[in-house]
Amino acid sequence: MPSVILLYTPRNKNPLGLTYHSKELLIKQNNMRVKIIPALSDNYMYLLVDEASKQAAVVDPVEPDKVLKSVKEEGVQLTTILTTHHHWDHAGGNQDLVSKVEQKLVVYGGDDRIGALTNKIKHGDQFKLGSLDIECLFTPCHTAGHICFHVKGEGTEPSVVFTGDTLFVAGCGKFFEGSPLQMYAALVEILSKLSPDTKVFCGHEYTVNNLKFAKHVEPQNQDIREKLDWATAMRNKDIPTVPSTIGDELKCNPFMRVSVGSVQEHVGQSDPVATMGSLRQAKDHFKA
Repeated sequence: MPSVILLYTPRNKNPLGLTYHSKELLIKQNNMRVKIIPALSDNYMYLLVDEASKQAAVVDPVEPDKVLKSVKEEGVQLTTILTTHHHWDHAGGNQDLVSKVEQKLVVYGGDDRIGALTNKIKHGDQFKLGSLDIECLFTPCHTAGHICFHVKGEGTEPSVVFTGDTLFVAGCGKFFEGSPLQMYAALVEILSKLSPDTKVFCGHEYTVNNLKFAKHVEPQNQDIREKLDWATAMRNKDIPTVPSTIGDELKCNPFMRVSVGSVQEHVGQSDPVATMGSLRQAKDHFKA
């Protein structure tokens, strides 16, 4: 069974001069573990560890010194960087991290604008981290080269997916380089097809505000109301609200519910793709 370990991390500067916006969490399964590493003002980096080989990958390492601290604490070998997209708050630490590690790191990403890129990937590409299988899911819209990383281990425990700025807890990224049709494809045709117990690790701590918008869209949705209460309590303790699951997102995330009548009615649409576009416009102007 998965276990969650809360790691004490003060919000103010620690002896290494590092500042964290939330406490760190360690999510443990028999086949893998994921350490949640808060970065900047609301970003999350992730250290993914294959338990069989103790090889590790880091997702979006914008603050390399925090990553190296976690690598040392976990006693693992960092071999890989997984970059969801090229924005500086996700890819901006790649070059610095590569320069600080003695062994050569493999840097995966779907966009030539990603720093230190060694392996450009596309939808359906697969590779391994030790015994873990990693599948690349091309989800353009927030950026034209956005990739989500779906990770499966041996056995029957849940898989995990690192969604960057495509899928947030109860939300999605802005459509900077794409269209409502592309976000519909990403969320509904790709990510929603993953197993409901798939753990979702996203790029930012936006959950409370996202759920306030979701409640505005569907005020009678009890799942949203309960999750908002839970998320508010977690954030009051500086505890991350990740991971979510695909099943939870299908219950609470309006952007994954664009075919649901109550969501369509809120924006005055009857087509799921048009609903996606109108919903994103509404969210962009929403005041919690």
